[in-house]
Parts: sequence; C-alpha cells; structure tokens
Amino acid sequence: MAGAWQPGCGTGCATGAGTPRATPALPTRVRVARIGVDSPLTALGLDGAGTLVPPADFTRAGWYGGGPAPGDPGPAVIAGHLDSRRGPAVFARLGELRPGDRIEVWRDDRRVTFRVTGTLRTPKDAFPTATVYGPTPGPELRLITCGGDFDRRVGHYRDNVVVFAVADPPVDPLPRSAAG
Repeated sequence: MAGAWQPGCGTGCATGAGTPRATPALPTRVRVARIGVDSPLTALGLDGAGTLVPPADFTRAGWYGGGPAPGDPGPAVIAGHLDSRRGPAVFARLGELRPGDRIEVWRDDRRVTFRVTGTLRTPKDAFPTATVYGPTPGPELRLITCGGDFDRRVGHYRDNVVVFAVADPPVDPLPRSAAG
C-alpha cells in the first residue's frame, strides 16, 4: 500500500540502478517549463548504506522506484544532478523554483501536475529524511539535487536542494455537448 510506505523501504525495494518495484503506470518523463527541464526518467534505487543513487546520466532525472510513483499517495522522489565536469546538468536551475510553479510528470497512462509549495537547502550531513520521505496525506513530489559550496576535498557539494510540491486535483474531462 503506497500510502503506508516508510523511509528505508524494507522489502521489494530497488537497489543501485535496478528495476523499480512492480507498479502500474510508471513515471516516464518530468517537465518543469519555468527552468527548462524536459527529461525522461530513469529508475533509481538505494546503495548499501541506504542512500539514493543518483542517475548515471547527468542530462537525465531519475525516480526513486522504492517509493510511491508520482500521483500516488505519498512523497514521490525525483533526483537529478546540478552539474558535471562539462557544465550544467538536468537540475542546474532547480533552486530557482518558487511556490506556485508547475511540475508535470508523465506516467504510462496520464500526466500528473504538481504545484511547488517550497524549497529547502540543507546540509547533506543533516538531510531531513523524515520530512522528505515520510508519509503525506496525499500525492506529493520531491525534486532533489546538490547545492551549496563544492567540497574539492571529497569531490561533492555540501548541501542538497529539495523542492516540495503537491499534486493538483485531477481535472475531469469536459462532458461532451449534444450539439458537438
């Protein structure tokens, strides 16, 4: 049951860049028009330490397959890189999103639209796991990338940027008019 999913996912979780758990209508694409993102989605999993493994391709975003799919109850997570040695990556402008901005996620059978509610920049060593992955009352989305200062000693950014969004209510198709 997706609404009862908890951080750390016990059984049936994806690991590494493996295949996500079986679920209908898997997410296939994310689009954030305001910052120029239009990316296919790759399935993501966890490493041996329980940390989300980022996409191997810096130009693509990835969906955490061990959690809810975007549009299902709970916090769906999509991650992408900030940059690479060659320049900006898929989520280079993620920190520019503001409340009210729209995010679209395509699933095999439909498009789900989300509205940004806020952004958080947090040190990686104090990542708010329960806030990001914890239960939510309805469908929500988290977009995650790196941020802050780059630590050359370890070769990673010190912070994460997390964008929080809630699903827009589904729009019912307009009734067909008898006049056509």
